[in-house]
Amino acid sequence: MGVFSALTTAVTGMTAQSYALENISGNIANARTTGYKRIDTTFADLVPDTALNRQIGGSVAAYSLATNTIQGDLQATRIDTNVAINGDGYFVVDQRASGIGANMQFDGKNLYTRRGDFDFDANGYLVNGAGYYLKGFKIDQTTGQLIGTQPDVIQIAKSQFPAKATTSIDFSANLPAYPKTNNANNTIPGSELLFDPASTFAASYPDSAALSASQPTTVIAGTEVTNFLTRSIEGGSVTVYDPLGQAVSVNLRWAKVDNGNPAAVPPTTGTWQLFVAENTGATGAAQVAYRSAGVNVTFGTTGQMLSPAGGSIQLPQLTIGGTAISTAANPINLTLGANGLTQNGDVSGLIDARSIRQDGYTAGTLDRVSVNSEGAVIGTFSNGQMVALAQIATARFNADNSLKRLDGGAFEETVESGPPITGLGTSQLIGGNVEQSNTDIADEFSKMIVTQQAYSANTKVISTAQDMLSAVFNIIR
Repeated sequence: MGVFSALTTAVTGMTAQSYALENISGNIANARTTGYKRIDTTFADLVPDTALNRQIGGSVAAYSLATNTIQGDLQATRIDTNVAINGDGYFVVDQRASGIGANMQFDGKNLYTRRGDFDFDANGYLVNGAGYYLKGFKIDQTTGQLIGTQPDVIQIAKSQFPAKATTSIDFSANLPAYPKTNNANNTIPGSELLFDPASTFAASYPDSAALSASQPTTVIAGTEVTNFLTRSIEGGSVTVYDPLGQAVSVNLRWAKVDNGNPAAVPPTTGTWQLFVAENTGATGAAQVAYRSAGVNVTFGTTGQMLSPAGGSIQLPQLTIGGTAISTAANPINLTLGANGLTQNGDVSGLIDARSIRQDGYTAGTLDRVSVNSEGAVIGTFSNGQMVALAQIATARFNADNSLKRLDGGAFEETVESGPPITGLGTSQLIGGNVEQSNTDIADEFSKMIVTQQAYSANTKVISTAQDMLSAVFNIIR
């Protein structure tokens, strides 16, 4: 029976090599398929149970060898919603079951893929080129926490981002020890102050005494604006927003009211007042042009700020150009910080405003969506705000190569693969990129040549066995 067994074994060899060629063909065909994982072929010999001195080589069987753990090269696409996994792990995706548009229904089953060429469809869903829909978690815009415990298909609506009224202005600057106001004169002591001893402004202004006291709450009237401007210096400007998102420009001015008291405990070297322009075109005594913030800012011998102790100045009931931007119930806080405001010598005699920032913004619409390395879907709005809208769901497996392959580069959990492990571990997501096929064309051609030679060799075995059988049949002729 040796010749017949040889025929059978050669047939199994041809079948195995045909199977290997089929895998090679599939790998070459998908050499440019995003996220494709090639299938290698492994061979196993099948040996019958025989005595030790009668053992034979046996036939062969071919099996698939998955390469899910071998990563393909990453390629930049410049599409913000494209994302690649650098390391282990898979995107969690779902399939459409029925319906279209707003009536679309999904299978509700978690599938897994490395194909990250996601983009928006007409309904705001993120779907990849094979038709799989990305799953994840919505993010609560108030708390920043994930909504729900099970991933769902991500849908990003083109909604408007609401306006936010300004509640805080961060101000960082250096005030000159000697402010060079228009009224300042080195030969006249105190002429750089808001109320210098020789000033007619102090005599004409009814609240000048209160203004230089510890807690002034006065205003500058329209008739006094000219004198006030000559005795104060520009402190910078910032655009703030009212509760409706309307932009209003806030102009700041600072005025030094005294040169401090070296004998005080702790010693002081100057006291300043902040003023905010409310209506620069105001005229007459009844019209308010500038309003004092109501808090003295004092400095120590090294230029450090001593007061206000809390490091902030409250701006309540502020109306600029007829627009109310703060109220007593919702004031704007000008935050100076521990080292944000200093008083040091400056040859210019002007304020060096290092930074003026505020926390309000107008309403905005969604401009673009991108993905960061932690898998957060970030929305960038026309008002400059960047907000995390959703969190991409990802998973890992203990036995990646035991996942069941599906069409379109998707995989399904099996008993052999084990359950999914939530998250990427040490892996990272890279936005604007996709993972290419891990097929190496040169390697596949090499395997194809070897497969062809092995297949041809098995045909030679069949030819030889046929000749031997013909010789046996010819014996009886």
